[in-house]
Amino acid sequence: MQTNTPKGILISVGGAEDKGTDLELGIIERNNLNFFEIGILQHIVKEINNNEARIEVVTTASQIPDEVGENYLDAFAKLGCINAGHMKIRNREDANETQYLERLKACDAIMFSGGNQLRLTSIFGGTEFLDLLHFRYENERFVVAGTSAGAMAMSNTMIYQGNASNAHLKGEVKITTGLAFIKNVIIDSHFNKRGRFARLAQAVASNPSAIGIGLGEDTGVIVRNGCEMEAIGSGAVIIIDGRHIKHNNIADIEEGAAISVENMIVHIMEKGNCYNSKTKVFEAADVNVVE
Repeated sequence: MQTNTPKGILISVGGAEDKGTDLELGIIERNNLNFFEIGILQHIVKEINNNEARIEVVTTASQIPDEVGENYLDAFAKLGCINAGHMKIRNREDANETQYLERLKACDAIMFSGGNQLRLTSIFGGTEFLDLLHFRYENERFVVAGTSAGAMAMSNTMIYQGNASNAHLKGEVKITTGLAFIKNVIIDSHFNKRGRFARLAQAVASNPSAIGIGLGEDTGVIVRNGCEMEAIGSGAVIIIDGRHIKHNNIADIEEGAAISVENMIVHIMEKGNCYNSKTKVFEAADVNVVE
């Protein structure tokens, strides 16, 4: 269990609309792969603060890793980061290979792509790779970034399945243990376009001590000191706080029955707003008043 304040930085990104992929329907197609925005990647580069730094892109979650990896390397190169690599880790044997452990020791940042977050937890869980990644994040100013599935896997509690249209029904939202870089939060991505409010709300109703973080497309949060979140990007970050829930029927109803929850607290964050997941304090950005 993490006891000290981590020195590293997390950057969780909600992804962007990928019209060729819908994991909820089992559809995976090749397209132009524009599921990241240069503006968001600039935040990653800024936090690294060194164009000569080494960035490693991990496409384990993706079913089309080569195309995804090349797109990220091209995007980072356009931002001046030419020292980027692609870790082609496809299974647990790969994750334990010496070459990838050595590359992890030598890099300054790591970027997890989108895809299927359950691949990330099932492949990296319990490996020396994940242990080393945690060590570096907790003890160094090391940047861990992830988009879509890569963002959802960062929390200690992770949604791995749940069709948004049935998310108000008990049992439709499946939860497991994530990669656990940040405690007591549950992260969901593609939040607005895919209508995932009820999905995240059910996850929080099942775990009221966890703060739900819903990330829209081209939107994310930078997390410093393990709990201090700053919203970035063009969309909204939704915060769901279940600490003050009163009525909550989720433990008593049958599977497939509709849940009902009273007194969830919801915050909507725009770029520049901050929220502390430990103290539960919201801080608005300065507003430029138009006269």
